[in-house]
Amino acid sequence: MTRSLSAAVRVVVVDDQPLERAGNALILDSDDGIEVIGEAGNGLEAVAVVASSLPDVVLMDMRMPVMGGLEATRIIAERHPETRVIALTTFDLDEYAFGCLRAGASAFLLKSTKPAALVDAVKTVASGAAVADPRLTAKLIEHYVSASPRPGAAGDAGPDVVLGDPDAALAPLSPREREVFAAIVRGLSNAEIGAELFLAPSTVKSHVNAIFAKLGLRDRVHAVILGYEIGLGGARSAG
Repeated sequence: MTRSLSAAVRVVVVDDQPLERAGNALILDSDDGIEVIGEAGNGLEAVAVVASSLPDVVLMDMRMPVMGGLEATRIIAERHPETRVIALTTFDLDEYAFGCLRAGASAFLLKSTKPAALVDAVKTVASGAAVADPRLTAKLIEHYVSASPRPGAAGDAGPDVVLGDPDAALAPLSPREREVFAAIVRGLSNAEIGAELFLAPSTVKSHVNAIFAKLGLRDRVHAVILGYEIGLGGARSAG
């Protein structure tokens, strides 16, 4: 079911620190386009609140007792795919941010994010887009992956080996869709992809939607993650 564009974005705020939780709830509730419908003090509570209220967006702290944000995000993403999760982290290169994105979060934000940016992020995620600029997301993932064994590397047995094989991982895509996917991984916007590949904006959008559907991706953030896992990660050209 698609959320009405005129309806307020329904949000659940999750944080084990009461002051942080209340502060974020106050910031979001002060905007006419957002309604805070629930709060939780840990991941286990968050899973229960989301199940009973089915919010559009969950603002999720990562480090919490009982159940952390990472596990809670994984459960929510599996059980309620229409609910979007924004991971709140302390550091911009926090391993929790990467783990939460892999678990199904649509975005990550620093806890130091300004109130106006927090409000904008919630609305952006509710619209179905990713909050983090693809270039910033790519920087985070590149830093994390470079410090971790890549799935599919030598000595890494099991089904994950496909992650080291772009041809196998991208088998469902057409040649043009592979070009568009590679551009997404490089952090290009739809407009930039269209300019580079000489495609109309509507054509790029159709390719992007088809890529997400064929590969089971939620958004551009997860496309970037997959790209790095299969070895397509790389910086944009300076030209």
